[in-house]
Amino acid sequence: MRAWYRHRLKAWHLFLIPFCLLWGYPFIWMISAAFKSQREMLLGGLSIIPQDWTLRNFQRAWTTARFGDYTINTITYSVTVVILVLLVSALAGYALARKGLPGKKAIVAVLVVTMFIPHGYTIIPTFLLVNGLGLNNGLLGAALAQAGPVLVVPVLLFMGFFAGIPKELEEAARVDGAGYPRTFFQIMLPLAKPVIGTVALMQFISAWNAFFIPLVFTLGRPDLRTLGVGMFNFFGQNSTDWTGLAAGACIAVIPIIVVFLFLQRTFVEGIAGAVKS
Repeated sequence: MRAWYRHRLKAWHLFLIPFCLLWGYPFIWMISAAFKSQREMLLGGLSIIPQDWTLRNFQRAWTTARFGDYTINTITYSVTVVILVLLVSALAGYALARKGLPGKKAIVAVLVVTMFIPHGYTIIPTFLLVNGLGLNNGLLGAALAQAGPVLVVPVLLFMGFFAGIPKELEEAARVDGAGYPRTFFQIMLPLAKPVIGTVALMQFISAWNAFFIPLVFTLGRPDLRTLGVGMFNFFGQNSTDWTGLAAGACIAVIPIIVVFLFLQRTFVEGIAGAVKS
């Protein structure tokens, strides 16, 4: 019986392998195209291995298309978004996790409803608000606009985690003379490391790949574009630099894949802990 079960698993794996290859082929082809010449990429068909390897596409993307500057902008923008989201969502999740909060159900219901509002419908009031603060055409204003609409899921994750922590822990802190800020930052927040890692990874990937918000809030400052917006540099009026675009896509995608591979365990633990709580 055990031998049959092991063989059944192997047969199932053989069935899934072609689908895995089909799913991963576009990504592999993109990496391959980054090392090809323009002619070979257009006339080489679906071949993956380049005939003449070249690094000129990466050099052109890094210097001519200014991906070096855009990488620094993207890191600054993504880190700022992560800090804003963690600070606000952790505080809001902690408050909503406490029993006896007036209007708690109504607040949670409003948060859930906002998840279904498309970002395109809120871009105008968001733009007016950021512009009124004098932060338009800057990475901080773009980070504020990016962090605002994505707070719902992080707040719910922190709320679920903090709700599962025994109330006696907070009561013991109060007996020792700790107030609410000290209880939160020194006791509760360190316990939420799995959720912090999960939220940080989710928001970093989202901000790194963002296009619409950075495009709108850096229209007047092309030097502050992020990698997602910088992809437009490869599209000319009469032609498109496809191999440069592939190299730029590799520069933009590979770092975030590496970050996810290193932090995927933290991501899974945080999701599981919040849901269990």
